[in-house]
Amino acid sequence: MTKEFFSVTPVETVFEYISEFPRTAVEKIGLLEAGGRVLAEKIVSDIDLPGFDRSTMDGYAVRASDTFGASESNPAYLDICGSIAMGQKPEVAVSSGKAARIATGGMLPEGADAVMMIEHTSEIDDATIEVYRRVAPGTHVIQKDEDIRKNTLLLSPGRRLSPQETGIIAAMGKPVVRVYQKPVIGIISTGDEVVPADSIPETGCIRDINTYTLSAAIHLCGGTPRSYGIVGDRFGALLGTAQKAVAESDMVIISGGSSVGTRDLTIEVIEALSGARIRVHGLPVRPGKPTILAEAGGKSIWGLPGHVASAMVIFEVFVKPCIRHIGGEQAPSGKHYRIPATLSRNLSSAQGRIDYVRVRIVEKDGACFAEPILGPSGLIRTMLEADGLIKIGMNSEGLEKGANVLVMPFQS
Repeated sequence: MTKEFFSVTPVETVFEYISEFPRTAVEKIGLLEAGGRVLAEKIVSDIDLPGFDRSTMDGYAVRASDTFGASESNPAYLDICGSIAMGQKPEVAVSSGKAARIATGGMLPEGADAVMMIEHTSEIDDATIEVYRRVAPGTHVIQKDEDIRKNTLLLSPGRRLSPQETGIIAAMGKPVVRVYQKPVIGIISTGDEVVPADSIPETGCIRDINTYTLSAAIHLCGGTPRSYGIVGDRFGALLGTAQKAVAESDMVIISGGSSVGTRDLTIEVIEALSGARIRVHGLPVRPGKPTILAEAGGKSIWGLPGHVASAMVIFEVFVKPCIRHIGGEQAPSGKHYRIPATLSRNLSSAQGRIDYVRVRIVEKDGACFAEPILGPSGLIRTMLEADGLIKIGMNSEGLEKGANVLVMPFQS
């Protein structure tokens, strides 16, 4: 049964609905292509890393006790017992009074417990060095398990792989890794007044913006956009396109047609899809109150406002967490990285709704300020000038200049 129109759904409930949608399938890919993908397996170390005591400096492998008391006025004298070849197990051992030449990354020989930097030594001849500093055991040395210990859980499923994380997987000897498939997100732009971006709009028409802004946003949060073009305000055409998009995609976004109006067909079309269920039709937020969330075939279907700023704000706050969830990420829905800032001017709000206000981040005298970018939700310029959003709570009548706010940056 359809929800009564604009019987708004609490924001917390929306995120509960989001968490119920299934994740994409798992695939194996080469580690070279894994950056930015979402891990679908545990990574546990099966070795110590680096696996041997190694030098962090060019110099001499020594026994630290042989350097105690050494200074420029009272140097210690050590006999050179050999050199350590890179990438090979040392063939020499360091006994008392001895030192072995070693390069950065070289394996410490048996008997040595420190490395003396070459800058703090002087070769008297080919067989003897003077040492002008003392070192403690472990100086300029990485222990064999100092980086990673064997049997340590390194990474858990649901983590988006950064360069350092792909590096640690490589260190574990895994050139192939299991990841979640990128979710395919179908995009349908609606409205008789919307024309392709490469055409010249007639009077009363506008170029399609939402397909492009949504496609870029989908790429940035780990999905693969698939455009189904512009569909006019005709029930049969929109239903056929929606059916095709649901069959071929992991999620569908329909922009336009979610508000009251005799020619707004989105809700009717979604209801006509096989097994469809309307979960949300109306949110207590501005902009974007008429947002729709439905499901069909286990897939989420979003009806976004046609106004470009409204669509982008709703995407940022609600759709992006949904894409990340179905794409395998374990980060809680609706949680974003926030930047603390000071509000630069008074902002009014109405109780009973959450306002998401576009702001520019400005640094002045070492402090971070949030400057509101005000304007109608149909203006893309306001999004171009903004760096993120601040939230004014449902029970607030506004915020005063100087208030501490948290900015939700775009593309975080």
